[in-house]
Amino acid sequence: MDWTFFLYFDAYIFKLILILKKDIFLKTRLVKKHSAFLLCLLLVLIGLFYNCGDVSNYRTIDRFALVHRHLPDCRKADVLSPFTVGNGEFAFTVDVTGLQTLAAFYEQGIPLVTQSQWGWHTVPNTKGFRRSQTWEYMDTYDRVVPYASIMRSEAAEYLRSNPHRLNLGRIAFRKADSAFSEIQVSDISEIDQVLDIWTGKIHSFFVLDGKKITVQTCVHPDLDQIAVSVRASAPAVPAICFDFPYGSVQWGKNASDWDNPDRHTSSIIEKGNDYVTIERQLDSTRYYVYIRWNGNARLKTTGKHTFVLTNPDSRQLEFTCRFSPENEMTRENVTTTVQKSENFWRNFWLNGGAVDLSESRHPQALELERRIVLSQYLTAIQCSGSLPPQETGLTVNSWFGKFHLEMHWWHAVHFVLWGRPEMLENSLDWYTKILPRARKKALLQGYEGVRWPKMTSPDGLDSPSSVGVFLVWQQPHPIYYAELLYRSNPDDRILQQYKDIVFQTADFMASFAHWEEKFNRYVLGPPLIPAQEIYKPDKTMNPAFELSYWAFGLKTAQKWRERLGLAREEKWDHVLGHLAPLPANNGFFQNTETAQNTFQDVFNRNDHPTLLGAYGMLPNDNIDVEMMRRTLEQVMASWNWERTWGWDYPLTAMTAARVGRPDLAIQALLMDVPKNTYLNNGHNHQSERLPLYLPGNGGLLTAVAMMAAGWDGAPEKQTPGFPQDGEWTVKYEGLSPLP
Repeated sequence: MDWTFFLYFDAYIFKLILILKKDIFLKTRLVKKHSAFLLCLLLVLIGLFYNCGDVSNYRTIDRFALVHRHLPDCRKADVLSPFTVGNGEFAFTVDVTGLQTLAAFYEQGIPLVTQSQWGWHTVPNTKGFRRSQTWEYMDTYDRVVPYASIMRSEAAEYLRSNPHRLNLGRIAFRKADSAFSEIQVSDISEIDQVLDIWTGKIHSFFVLDGKKITVQTCVHPDLDQIAVSVRASAPAVPAICFDFPYGSVQWGKNASDWDNPDRHTSSIIEKGNDYVTIERQLDSTRYYVYIRWNGNARLKTTGKHTFVLTNPDSRQLEFTCRFSPENEMTRENVTTTVQKSENFWRNFWLNGGAVDLSESRHPQALELERRIVLSQYLTAIQCSGSLPPQETGLTVNSWFGKFHLEMHWWHAVHFVLWGRPEMLENSLDWYTKILPRARKKALLQGYEGVRWPKMTSPDGLDSPSSVGVFLVWQQPHPIYYAELLYRSNPDDRILQQYKDIVFQTADFMASFAHWEEKFNRYVLGPPLIPAQEIYKPDKTMNPAFELSYWAFGLKTAQKWRERLGLAREEKWDHVLGHLAPLPANNGFFQNTETAQNTFQDVFNRNDHPTLLGAYGMLPNDNIDVEMMRRTLEQVMASWNWERTWGWDYPLTAMTAARVGRPDLAIQALLMDVPKNTYLNNGHNHQSERLPLYLPGNGGLLTAVAMMAAGWDGAPEKQTPGFPQDGEWTVKYEGLSPLP
């Protein structure tokens, strides 16, 4: 850190103090000359200590200004721009009223739900479905290996949709009339809503029935609890309705089943003058909803699963609502919840990484900065919890709320690079918990070590899939996570805590590689489907990206053995020394060894261009950099970008940075294609069925960190991944380089 500023500042203040001792009324000529400057500096110093705690945390970027440039707002009911507040374990998504009042209207865009990491439900398995009913036996070098890939069966349908993530409840405004009438979009006007990500609060204003309504909504940083304050310009404040659905087993973005009220119960088990506890029972799933309010409000039961909180004689109403798998009351009221939210988010923004592009001349610089800022907020509330996140986080369901482990890298690696390693580490204990199940799966298939699932829920079991069960690129991920954590904090605790995950993952990788005696080499597959999911499992061998990742994973695992004072593992070294080379043809790298016409057949240029990840997302000591540069240029010119996904653009940008084409890195990040759309609320939109996609947000942050802070072996210059053409002025702090 440069202390020059403080040395000069202290000297200046000391001189002025001497003058003040002589003339307390600031009559001296020198003080008059500098009084305005002194006042400004004092304010800066006060703000510095107030915001950062001590001088060692001094930052050069004005983070308050950076964040406040990009607070999203709404002036109309936009079904693709609901705002969400959350804490990584719990999230609450609202419309322009600050609650979930217009839920039916928002169904056509992003549904309004309340979700948590613990909120899962399973429909009773009355027919006794077994996973073995979905097994397809694949020939694997003269042995038979089972995969859960038979999809056309009731067993597959049941096992794929159970367990599923729940919508814990809908909290909405109702009119304060005798019938508690539902509010329609046409009933409200003069909408003005802001998501204040600096404090984690949503401020909403609208007019209903001639009354001005203001609403403040936030989530407690440590509890699965919302806090809401409502003010009306005249009595009465709108009523608050609490509704509870059954769990949905339908594939889709809505986690709610409102058509089966008899299959679950919502029972008041405790009630006082200012609180109520509701017990929810859905088959074997049970959870509790604890509502507490201020003033003379009263809660009425108006339906089997419907409760209305009303205060007809008042202009204001405040309440908290906590969801929990245990019957736990809380004394955290609205005031305390708001204060803790403000403190948490202020500390979040004042610590960790920051990137300021405000002095850039590129016409899209501020748009890129907006995406960066909002992606930090969205991934913090959606992807930093105790489980790997689903692709749509805690906002909507995608694959029944289950998470895809190959996407965990794209959701959460950036946390370490942006100085928030604990937000990645929160979810890594889950890998330790499922080690026995992952080991059992590897043993069933005849492999050593642990084989991680792909599409799964907290149970750690692979969901049946004709594609997912054949993917392997999620296998090295835990080694990558552990290595990143060690790089950020190289102490023995990290090594001891994650060594079993690292070593058992490497054992599987080494045993999965098949030795071809004839060619004196190890190969990957078949059966295998690469990250580019367009190839058949029984016909695919040696995809470029997976080969590179196998080398990285095994090399890193050997480093871990050496750090722990252990001998290198001979089998791992043998695989490393004889792994098949990356497939290449006509001067370009190819998708797979079994598809050597990547740039001749248009079919091969669909889906993820993951051949680029072999040297971009990953380092590779043996890469032909010039060949990868040519391959990148050919991909940019000829790929079917309309059929790519949100994380493909940062994937491409990282390769462009490594091969010395920062111009293409920017072009990839800002590519004008549908799935690189970033909505008003910051979400990466893909399609109607997948209206948000957090791997795009997380991937963007990873690529930007790499482009700004560099990577191992990067050129020794500032921001090596950004163009040095005068259009980009990049200020950053708190970022770490990529391996």
